[in-house]
Amino acid sequence: MRIYSLAYLTSNTLTPPQAVRLAGELGYAFVGLRLLPNAPGAPQQFLIGQPEVLRETVAAQNDTGVGVFDLEIIRIAEGFDARSYLPLLEAGAALKAKAVLVAGDDTDEARLSENYARLCELMQAYGLSADLEFMPWTAVPDAKAALRVINAAGRPGNAGILVDALHVARSGTTLGDIRAIPRALLHYAQICDAPTSAPPPKGIGRTFTVEEMIHTARCERLLPGEGGIELSDLFAALPQDLPVSVEVPHEKRLAELGPTEWARQALAASRALLEPQG
Repeated sequence: MRIYSLAYLTSNTLTPPQAVRLAGELGYAFVGLRLLPNAPGAPQQFLIGQPEVLRETVAAQNDTGVGVFDLEIIRIAEGFDARSYLPLLEAGAALKAKAVLVAGDDTDEARLSENYARLCELMQAYGLSADLEFMPWTAVPDAKAALRVINAAGRPGNAGILVDALHVARSGTTLGDIRAIPRALLHYAQICDAPTSAPPPKGIGRTFTVEEMIHTARCERLLPGEGGIELSDLFAALPQDLPVSVEVPHEKRLAELGPTEWARQALAASRALLEPQG
């Protein structure tokens, strides 16, 4: 039986306690929370520095049995100061979270690796793994780059690589690259679907622009099975007991269906693909 987590982006209109309670209602075992924005002024869930929201979220966890799997987001850029993220780590410990999603933006790979190592060291006391997500528009564009950064950092005990199906499909990462990731570095993976060829008008066979990739990633993913990503092959290449974060943001469908029904459909589609009957 797979373990599923309701990712922040799937139903991103919910507060942390609402997300936990919805996950419990629908059959998710965990939630992911975005307690820091992915860019200044971008959407997030507010909990840090709000003790009443923390209390409500912990109460929802106790009532439902739903855990917090991952928190978002730490971005490692030039001038990175790991200690500035202590409030996020403290919230993670209070919520008994397992992982923090990390993005690499520093194009100086040696410095990026050094700062990643420092972050891992700081996070150990909080019981959190630092899961580096490769994204094709960042300084860590593919699985090979993520593994290279972690190896250069000395492969800390709480290091991790986050595999997102969308970024696998759009980064040139191969199934061989996925199989080459050591099992100890895999803590969870994200599932969604999307078109695998860029739309007109610029011609058949063109590559996606950065703007298109970012838009799809944040605003318009498809349910598993609706697009062209070879999800069955990808998840066959990953450990079969790996927890699955269901990350299917779609602004229009979320607005039309509401967070409960959209999260329900996202889980059902994920289960249908990963746990086929018969």
